Amino acid sequence: MGRWFAFFLVFGVLLPELAPLPASEPQRVGIENFERYPTGAYPDRWRFLTSSREFLPLSAVMNERKECRVRQEAQNKFLRCVTRGEALRITLVNREDFALDWDLRQHPRLRWRWRAVHLPASAREDRRHWNDSGGAVYVTFGTDWLGRPISIKYTYSSLLPAETVVDYGPLKVLVVSSGIDGMGPWVSVERDVMADYQRLFGKEPPSRPLSLTIWSDSDNTKDYAIVDFDDFELLPAIAAIR
Repeated sequence: MGRWFAFFLVFGVLLPELAPLPASEPQRVGIENFERYPTGAYPDRWRFLTSSREFLPLSAVMNERKECRVRQEAQNKFLRCVTRGEALRITLVNREDFALDWDLRQHPRLRWRWRAVHLPASAREDRRHWNDSGGAVYVTFGTDWLGRPISIKYTYSSLLPAETVVDYGPLKVLVVSSGIDGMGPWVSVERDVMADYQRLFGKEPPSRPLSLTIWSDSDNTKDYAIVDFDDFELLPAIAAIR
């Protein structure tokens, strides 16, 4: 008995008590990199959502003044959104049987990259009469008691500096890239959406956002916008990354 006791004592000193194997941790999830589509095509996983919540194919709403088409440079495909005095939006709905399955508890962070080729001149999100965003990514969480969407709008602003916040009630505008820092190169953006919601709305977000939307507009300034989008990903919390 004494010999076995000593063996287990030494074994316990040399090797700490074995913990159970951790449960599998969430990994990054690719949402969209536009590689599946032919060059020049509309990205047909995305839809136009009308004010009456009807889904339309992009071909039903695109025209020469507003369009999003897949482009290619070298071996990479991306989405180019162009507006000429117009506004456009394309949406992925967050449903398990749809194109997006996003639980903030598993993947609180959103990453994408974009490139501003041209942003509408004089546009600024803090002035209603000049409120154009050449490029934006909306995360929508629900509606308020008036039926207005509750959203965070991450923008590539023409004139406002990065980290500027503009409050429009249920819509919180957060500048994450700015034309004052220059245009032309690809810019990577990574946001902790859960933390942003907590900071901007002062409470916990719903666990499942309703949708993810790509946006571009130049209708207030009557100018034009050309912004490229690529490589949308969902990421787990930083502590979960090994």
